[in-house]
Amino acid sequence: MDKIIFQSYRLINAFKAITILMLSVFILFGCKEDVLPKPKAQLRLDYPKGKYEKIDAGYYSFDKNVLAEIVEDAKNKGQGDVVLDYPIMKGSIFITHKKVKNNLQKLMIDAQKLSYEHATQADGIKPSEFYNAEEKIFGMYYEVSGDAASQAQFFVTDSTDNFVTGSLYFYVKPNYDSIYPAAAYLQNDIRVIMESLRWK
Repeated sequence: MDKIIFQSYRLINAFKAITILMLSVFILFGCKEDVLPKPKAQLRLDYPKGKYEKIDAGYYSFDKNVLAEIVEDAKNKGQGDVVLDYPIMKGSIFITHKKVKNNLQKLMIDAQKLSYEHATQADGIKPSEFYNAEEKIFGMYYEVSGDAASQAQFFVTDSTDNFVTGSLYFYVKPNYDSIYPAAAYLQNDIRVIMESLRWK
């Protein structure tokens, strides 16, 4: 009988020791916070608020951001072709002028085709109409999202004499996440160009 009581006593003590050991392990390892990897830092790009000045591009004029440097091709000077270069953003807005000669429909189709050529790489293309009846300016603006070569395209026309197209390109490999702040800034500049454009 004493032997049975002694064995029971040993079992109870062993059970207590195991319980205390398990509680100690839970307390030691269970109270730590989960270690989570730190998220990658995102580059914060703050650009100055746009300041604009009017420029004469031959057949038309428009407001350009003072951050943009005008790059003109000497052989096309005064023909309405302008490149607005933004060195700090590594991007440029290419603007081209064509005379309308009973070919308005073809010019519009070509401009739309150019915009949708980026559809294979783009996540989406958002078209919006542009209409300023008072100044006889009609057109379309295409905002492109994703890793496309061009992040925005536009065209405007007076439908009788002038047709202007524009495209935004970055001279870095397209990576929408990294160029998004600059793309959004320059897309706003394109809207300013369209809204301020006046025919001569």
